[in-house]
Parts: sequence; structure tokens; C-alpha cells
Amino acid sequence: MRRSRIAPFLAVGTVAALVPALAPAPASAAGNPLSQYVQQKPAWHRCDSAMPAAFQCATIKVPLDYSRPNGKKLDLAISRLKTSKKSERRGVLLLNPGGPGGPGLDLPQQLAGELPKSVKNKYDLIGFDPRGMGQSSPVGCGLTSGEQNWERAYKAETFAKDVKWARTVAEKCDARQGDKLRHITTRNTARDMDVIRAVLGEKKISYLGYSYGTYLGAVYTQMFPGRVDRFVLDSAVDPARVWRGMIQVWAEGSEPAFTRWTEWTAERNSKYKLGATPEAVRKTFYDLVAQADRKPIDLDGTKLTGYDIRSGSPGTFFSVRDAAESIVELKKAAAGSRRSAAPETTTPATPTPQPPSFGRAVPSDNGTAGFWSVVCADTRNWPRDPEQYRADAIRDKARYPLYGDFVSNILPCAFWKKNGGEAATKVDNKVGALILQNEWDPQTPLTSGQGLRRVMKGAKMVTVAGGVGHGIYGSKSCADKTATAYLTTGRLPASDLTCQAAPAAGERNGVNPLPLPTPPGIPGLAAE
Repeated sequence: MRRSRIAPFLAVGTVAALVPALAPAPASAAGNPLSQYVQQKPAWHRCDSAMPAAFQCATIKVPLDYSRPNGKKLDLAISRLKTSKKSERRGVLLLNPGGPGGPGLDLPQQLAGELPKSVKNKYDLIGFDPRGMGQSSPVGCGLTSGEQNWERAYKAETFAKDVKWARTVAEKCDARQGDKLRHITTRNTARDMDVIRAVLGEKKISYLGYSYGTYLGAVYTQMFPGRVDRFVLDSAVDPARVWRGMIQVWAEGSEPAFTRWTEWTAERNSKYKLGATPEAVRKTFYDLVAQADRKPIDLDGTKLTGYDIRSGSPGTFFSVRDAAESIVELKKAAAGSRRSAAPETTTPATPTPQPPSFGRAVPSDNGTAGFWSVVCADTRNWPRDPEQYRADAIRDKARYPLYGDFVSNILPCAFWKKNGGEAATKVDNKVGALILQNEWDPQTPLTSGQGLRRVMKGAKMVTVAGGVGHGIYGSKSCADKTATAYLTTGRLPASDLTCQAAPAAGERNGVNPLPLPTPPGIPGLAAE
């Protein structure tokens, strides 16, 4: 997910013009600073021996710094799954699963079983690991598991430790990656996408991006509007809130979800016995939080503090039935009346299938390092004074009791070296696109999708009323039909639409077939 200075703005327009609509002819190559990149011929090969031969990978080069195309280069890993219907082929559909920090090289293979045949007939599915992620010159900061944990509730007595943690992460990343960090940004990834377009010999690209991928797609439409074909932006980031505001929106979105849960649960008090009114249900929950703060609650051998219980709130209360069942078990554990889970047997568990390695060793903290690299370098609007974070955390704990102090507490971006990086892209255009948004999305709440719709004036939006979960297209949602029609015909709806989720889908967040990250629930209470 996630101000203005004239020089970078002009540079963006210049760099955008450097990437041609098609790879230039040799005669014109001398006048194009990016000719060495756009004229590459990918050496396609089988991605992994465990995957189908038709799923192919290649590595191309992109400049670390687009203002210095003859300088340092990065590897960019790309993949493809070509359509078998050459007569129906329209072009390429680039895919991004979100993040920042999420690799997408295996996305064509993962989505092949979820996307309709009519879409797969029209497009070659194209995956890529964004710069700094996965197989694309991956970043790493040498962070320990403790240093990768950013969920830190504000407490006066621990704030100095939190400041030290944030500073340590920033300093470790700078020591390991240095000047490279300021180039791991959404704007440069959008430029990389346009190199991919040119290398593939396409005048335009179509695109399906989830979560952070919606912001990446929106930035591409702003920087390269003439090269946009059909863009589906699923579970959307609000460009106006990049990036601190998009982290804070998790707390804002959790509060109405929690209120909805208290109402739903109170209506079913005969079953759950958590309270006959919304106020009583709320009190039951916060009494458990207070009890756990006094003495941790033992749940299947895990000691849960009030901090632990609240930290799961972004993923817990959006699925009302799951949440009610979880809090019932927590209440039993608090009263000492819950049976612990059966002990593990000595039968060895079946090993969890590991994703294909694709060859390059990736730092163990790549996802975290990639996240902070983009979030901190994308924008200059991070406060630099730790006391600003303290004041905001105190304020937002009062506004959003569930999670406000977590999201407004100090983060590594307070100490990230600026290094003269570009300002964030202001998205404001009339490019056609389709935005998909669940009403009860825990990671990009409805208000976030509405924010993207406001600034993309040529787009249309489908809201899934009662829809729960993060990621829509490919999950058998009521919005799928509209998205498929757009990708196969190019026709957007005449106006924004609302469709209704199935009743059960509004109560429980079922297994989502999409390869997207999901927020945690209360520790020890993951839904089956």
C-alpha cells in the first residue's frame, strides 16, 4: 500500500517516455537510454521440475536507478503461462499478489485453477517478483525473528524499547543494502512493469492486482496511461493514505467490524452466552482482555496476554461466526473450564509442501525487508520525531481501542534514510479500470477501496455487500461475473455496482483459494 516537488515530477514524465510502446528498431536504439533493457530477449525455461513444462521463467535486467540507466542493474524474474488459444489471444495479463514484499513469480500457476477459461483463453498469464523480492535481486536486512515483529502496543514503560527497535531495523537495512533501498519503490516497480511490457512485445498490458497490487496498478495507470488495457484492482489501497494511513486504517476498520460482531453475537446469546446485548458482549470481551493483562490466560499451552488478544483483532472480528466461537473458547479457558487440545501423537506429520525455489537463495527476512523498503521509501510523509508517534498512539488507543495503539506506534520508517528519493505518486486520472471490494475486508477496508475509486475517475467499482475476506476475483464471489466480462470484452459497467454476498459468506471467512496473505486471528484460535 502506500509531496510535491517539481524535479521528480518532471523526471517521471521523462522516464515514462523513455520506455517505448514497442521495442525500438535498431536504427532508433541509439537515442533511447533504455534500449538495452527493452530489446532484451528472455531465455525462457521450465520454472521448476515439480511444475508443468508449460510454466516458463526467465530473468531480465532493469536499471537500479532509472535516471542512470547505464549504472547498476537488478535482476527481474518473470514467468508466463501462455494461452493455448492463439486465435482468441488478446495479449498479456500481468499479475501481482500484494504485499509490499510479496513475490509473484508463481502466481500464473497458482491462479490457473481459479481463473475462468474464457480469461485464460484471452491472455498469457505473466508473473513477476517485484524488484527486491523473491528472485528479483532480493533485499535482506539480517533481521532476527523478534526484530521482524512490528506489532507493538504502545505502553509508556516500553516506548523507549520500541524506539530502539525501530531504529535498529532501519540501521540494519541501511548497513546491508545502503543506496539500493531508495530504489525499491512502487514507482520503480511500475517502470519495471513497463519494461516487461516492452520485452514481451506488447503495446499495452492488462493487469490483475490484489491488495498492494492495486496501488501498484494505480501508479502504473498514472505514469503510463497510454499503455493500459484492462486493469482489475482487487481489494484496494487508498493512494491518499500511502503509507502510514494504510497501516492506521486497520484500526479504523476493526472498530465497525467489532461493533457488527457484538450485535450479531448478542442476537445469538442463547447459543454463545457472551451477552444478551451488544454492550454486554463488548464488556465480556474487554473483561477477558483485562483478565489476561492481570494474569495471562492459558489456551492450549499458550499464555495469552490482553496484548495478544487485541493484536489478533484485524483478522478476528470480520468473520462474525468464527469470532464468536473463538471468544467462547477463550472465555472457557479464562474460567478454567476448557479442555486443552489433545496432545500430539508420535506419528510424524506430513511435511508441508514448500514453494518452488526457482534457484536463487532468498534471505529469510526478505518479506519483512521488502515491506519496509517499499513502505518507507515510497513517501516522504513519515514523521521523524518519536514523540509524534507517542502522541498519535495515545490518541488512537482512545479512538480505536482494539488496535489503535498498535498501528500508530513508532515504526522503522521514522529512521529510514531519505537519500533524496522521489515523492509518492499522486493518483488522479480518468483511466478505465475495475475496482473490486468486499464490505468487510480486514486488510483493505471498504473506506480504502472507496478512496481509490475517488481518484480513479474513469474506473467503476463493484462492492460485495456482506462480503468478508481479503481478495475477491477467483474466489467464486458475486463480483466474478463482472470482472470476467470486463477482462474478456473490455466493457466496464455503466455505473458502480453492489452485489450481495451469500449469507453464510458474511458469517464465516471460508478457505480463500487466492494466494494472498491473511491477517492473524487470536493466537491459538485459528479457524479450521
